[in-house]
Amino acid sequence: MTDSVNTRELVLGILLEVMEEGGYSHVVLRSVLEKYQYLEKQERAFITRVSEGTIQHMIELDYIINRFSKVKVNKMKPVIRNILRMAVYQMKYMDSVPDSAACNEAVKLARKKGFSSLNGFVNGVLRNISRNLDGVQYPKEGENPVEAISVRYSMPEWIVEDWIEHYGIRQTRKTAEAFLQEAPLTVRTNLLKTTPEKLKERLMAEGVTVEPVDTEIYPQLTYAFAISGFDYLNALPSFREGLFYVQDISSMMVAELAAVKEGSYVIDVCSAPGGKSIHLAEKMKDTGMVEARDLTETKVALIEENIARHRLSNIKAVCRDATVFSEEDVEKADVLIADLPCSGLGILRKKTDIKYKMSSKQQQELVLLQRKILDTVFPYVKCGGTLIYSTCTIHRGENEENVQWFVDKHSEFVLEEMHQIFPKEHLGDGFFMAKFVRN
Repeated sequence: MTDSVNTRELVLGILLEVMEEGGYSHVVLRSVLEKYQYLEKQERAFITRVSEGTIQHMIELDYIINRFSKVKVNKMKPVIRNILRMAVYQMKYMDSVPDSAACNEAVKLARKKGFSSLNGFVNGVLRNISRNLDGVQYPKEGENPVEAISVRYSMPEWIVEDWIEHYGIRQTRKTAEAFLQEAPLTVRTNLLKTTPEKLKERLMAEGVTVEPVDTEIYPQLTYAFAISGFDYLNALPSFREGLFYVQDISSMMVAELAAVKEGSYVIDVCSAPGGKSIHLAEKMKDTGMVEARDLTETKVALIEENIARHRLSNIKAVCRDATVFSEEDVEKADVLIADLPCSGLGILRKKTDIKYKMSSKQQQELVLLQRKILDTVFPYVKCGGTLIYSTCTIHRGENEENVQWFVDKHSEFVLEEMHQIFPKEHLGDGFFMAKFVRN
């Protein structure tokens, strides 16, 4: 590894910023990787693996530490608890790291951070865990299913309780387990520029491992692939040329559900970073217009960046607050996409820390915001037009109950179909979508 950079120290900094200071894991990690892009691929992979893995398994790691430490995790100094967490993660989940190395490096890191007086404590706890890790007794599902699923899959108890109530123990366990599986990056072909066959050839020529999406499960997604084995996206000429768009397969299904026609006018009221809008613009084959809206100039700039890379002429980014009614937009949209702010509990593989920062109270506030936006934007749909409501979460209040509320309140809209998508074991986020037609 590079002599001048201590990768474990970088991991500790990431954990402290995310778990102690409220930073978002994907943003903090991306910033560190961009700053240290000169590191070898192996080193950057180590930083990613230990950072994401420690956050992902934090409840389980704390459970293990608490069984061997007289000082409980929540009473420890932030630096010490995060050093212990990352060390235990390496012991339990990284065969390539010897336990002795995880222990020794943790002690060195504590000393370097000014906690020499706690070296004995750190060393003692980790050596004890190393000797007894295989014999740790977990809560039994038959005695306390909420605690058992929470500890085993590092899912906060309040989320487990909600999921068990609405989806049952088996589906809850399956969902929580799926979020701990590593999922490859999924992309869809820009069909205006190339074909799936040519894109696959191009990616393979660039050294990328390419697997087609299972069309038995997703028959519509003949243009989608799972890719892996590359260093980073911007290093791929095919990405820079806009030959494909990075998008989760569950998210791709929004454009399929919308079934947009060429020449349509589409309004996407909360579009950033613009994946669904760009997908719809491509499906219209450079005809019609897609208005990709979002609340801030920063988000609009992100949409514009993606539009520019794909070189589309039938889409524009607009800065607009979806909660503020616009008289000029009444009955303007053939298709209106309302992919609204949500609790994000369907994308825990990509944004692992959301589960620790979200609360039941915040979910209820989001339900009210979603209803406020739907109440504001529904008049924009033409008679005979389509409204798609979607979220990237698994929560009945934000999903099925909001659909029922909307149908009860706005009888001119007919619900054609809705889908709660649970995360697949290796592919696809948790997602919800509903399609309404205005009579």
